Amino acid sequence: MSHGAYLLRVRQVPFCVAGMICLLLVTPAAAQSLPAYAPINPIAQSRSGVYFQPYREPRLGHLSLDVRLDYGSAIEYNLPSSRPSYLLDAEILRLEVAAARDLNQQFFLFGTIGVGGAYAGFLDGFLNWYHGLLGLKLPERTSRPDNSFAYQMALNNGLTVARSPSDLFLNDLRLGAGYRPTPWYQGVVTLTLPTSTAPDGYGRGTISLSALNTFHTRLSSRFTFEGALGLGWTPMHGDLSPYQETVFASLASGLRFRFWGRQSLFATVFYHSPYYHGTTLPALDRRELSLDFGWLLATKGGSEWRIGMTEDLEPSGPAIDIIFRLGGSF
Repeated sequence: MSHGAYLLRVRQVPFCVAGMICLLLVTPAAAQSLPAYAPINPIAQSRSGVYFQPYREPRLGHLSLDVRLDYGSAIEYNLPSSRPSYLLDAEILRLEVAAARDLNQQFFLFGTIGVGGAYAGFLDGFLNWYHGLLGLKLPERTSRPDNSFAYQMALNNGLTVARSPSDLFLNDLRLGAGYRPTPWYQGVVTLTLPTSTAPDGYGRGTISLSALNTFHTRLSSRFTFEGALGLGWTPMHGDLSPYQETVFASLASGLRFRFWGRQSLFATVFYHSPYYHGTTLPALDRRELSLDFGWLLATKGGSEWRIGMTEDLEPSGPAIDIIFRLGGSF
């Protein structure tokens, strides 16, 4: 179920309140890149390796680290009493560490390793209150017991699967190489390896290849724009093979606005082509469209801290309903 329809109703914290947190950090900072974004929904993460890779400024002689913590709540309720049907009611954790190093001004290497988890969770009570505060009615949530786990599907070919929750597991390892021929373009090729220790339904179980192109421009001293085009390939694997897409595409468009001192706001719209076909279930066969947004603070030492959220912009798609995001770059 999408929350995009009520994004405009959410009352934003005034800029002056955010500014009071950082009174000592008022030196203007140069506009920088946006945060990376990758789908967290297990039905998507277990298929495609395509994601939004922001532009990376050269940092010769320095190992760059990026730490990302995502925690999402999902409810997808597609005809659960009939066939075909799909039900996902879970809270999903992902913690990643990405490391990158420049070989020279143009070429760099990077890798990402992370852990994940899938739980019954604890957020349902808060989200029900949050929806009530905004005057929203989400029958998918009210029809399910609070803080319970379900990840199951029954498809037209007779396949019935029920996925298990898992406290903690290793995710697929990502390796990549990037090329920056100009200050406004970056090309990246990535490979994911099937290192996941998760139960079926979370890891890809096979390799994936992606080519990610990012276009970066500084519109002014306060605004930075990034657009991206991604293409990927993942061979069919596992019990859902008859329905799996193998070629994927993504588009992303994002803006970073430095509104005061070293503080910025960001927003990125991310599109991903369908992950599956022929199931007749919207949560599997439809495209993904997400809005990633939040607040960033760049320190004088070159580090950066960020707090954000991701919302599903379309109903009945594979994007997670709401994701809370924390991160830092060093």
